[in-house]
Amino acid sequence: MLVRFKLDSAGLKLKMSQWGRLGFEERRALAETPCETPEEIDAYRLLLSDMVRKRTGESLSILPAGYDSDWNMENVPERVLARAIEIGVTISRDQWAALHPLQRFALVKLVHRGHHGQNFKRALEEFGLL
Repeated sequence: MLVRFKLDSAGLKLKMSQWGRLGFEERRALAETPCETPEEIDAYRLLLSDMVRKRTGESLSILPAGYDSDWNMENVPERVLARAIEIGVTISRDQWAALHPLQRFALVKLVHRGHHGQNFKRALEEFGLL
């Protein structure tokens, strides 16, 4: 999930077939390499692009601007609120703000279309919201 968070932060799409061709140490490097500041994001893009090109001969896809970035909002995204209400939970703006960005990212991904969200309630518990 940490790598996926960094991919979204950097606006990159990595196909499962590309991920599967990366070695353990490359995957570890992707998890451990910082990707927060504009400079780190640029370096992360270059690192991943080089890895994928070396292993697959392919280029990375770029995500559309603002793709699925609800996790970075000040207010709780509507789809997260709606799913929480379905299971009887209210998430306040202060609770949302207190979450680590990776926690917010996980909650957004767990309510994504096509995702059944079975782990949403467990994530709320783990994050102290339930």
